[in-house]
Amino acid sequence: MQSTIQQTESQQTGLVSWFKANWGLLATLVVMILFPFIVAVIDGQPLTAVLNNENGSAKFLQGLMIEIFILAIYAISYDLILGITGLLSFGHAMFFAVGAYLTGIALKNFHWNLGVTVLAVIVAGFVQALLFGLVLPRVKGITFALVTLGLASVFEIVVSSNELVAYTGADVGLQGVIVPAWINTSAERFRFYLITLFFTFLVYLVYRRFVDSPTGRVCIATRENENRALMLGYNTFYFKLTALILSSITAAFAGFFHTLHQPIVSPSVASLGWTVAALLIILIGGIGTLSGALVGAAVFRLLEFYLDKWFSEKAAFLLGVIYIVLVMFLPFGIVGTWQARKLQIQAGRDRLLRLFGLKRDG
Repeated sequence: MQSTIQQTESQQTGLVSWFKANWGLLATLVVMILFPFIVAVIDGQPLTAVLNNENGSAKFLQGLMIEIFILAIYAISYDLILGITGLLSFGHAMFFAVGAYLTGIALKNFHWNLGVTVLAVIVAGFVQALLFGLVLPRVKGITFALVTLGLASVFEIVVSSNELVAYTGADVGLQGVIVPAWINTSAERFRFYLITLFFTFLVYLVYRRFVDSPTGRVCIATRENENRALMLGYNTFYFKLTALILSSITAAFAGFFHTLHQPIVSPSVASLGWTVAALLIILIGGIGTLSGALVGAAVFRLLEFYLDKWFSEKAAFLLGVIYIVLVMFLPFGIVGTWQARKLQIQAGRDRLLRLFGLKRDG
């Protein structure tokens, strides 16, 4: 009886500690849930306009936020293999593209229900990670990056070929995907907004748990010094493969949501440019921070949208200038630089307290 009480108290303490440690994340989640309603009120619409899917600023901005959530899911998957595990891949777009194309083909050509499609996306993510994993023991660094780029390029050529035009749409892309009515973003945008929002936060929590786990610690050790990790007795191949599988499945889910949101899939989603987009996002947010992928996705998509809206032809040039400035003045990304400054402020405060005898060393 006593042990049961102690166990219950321990669980309650752990739950309270978790809420204290994640209050900022939870507050952000609440704000994002209320965001469409806030926009509707500012726009002069009733709160029911969000639930009734009425046209207006609230519906438009929900669509923009959904794109940000999808980019965030995709970018955080890249941050896991590059920022946490230290694997430079130029073919990460293939993970996204496989999920996107498979979803479209499953719904349009095979008429699968959403549950079977989700299962197929998970299996495909696992299989393509194993495909990339075949080269892991043999190549490293830039060689691995080039091999992955080659695999992604082959996939792009395949989906663009006329032989598969009935399934992939070739150069035109896969169009006319039939999305189930209950999740169709044209008719049920707020529902889809909530689904992608919660999935984004779920992925972030799972990834943070993974990084804090013993497996994640070995992945970080592999990034820092793989030879030392090998000398300590760790088979780094299996740890890198684990990170690759988790990253691949996550990116495939980003492709899954992409197709549901925009029922058209272009071969460009398998190109090097789509991988570079993920790289830019985590550079903006902060490589290896995880939360930087979320921040970077928002900055990346909002800059892209509003610069294109305001400056049209000059948008690409201005985007390049802004990225250069961000890298120069925020070398660790937005979140990474903030974390570094936070540590510096904490260290300065500790030194000041010790100077006045208010804190002892150790």
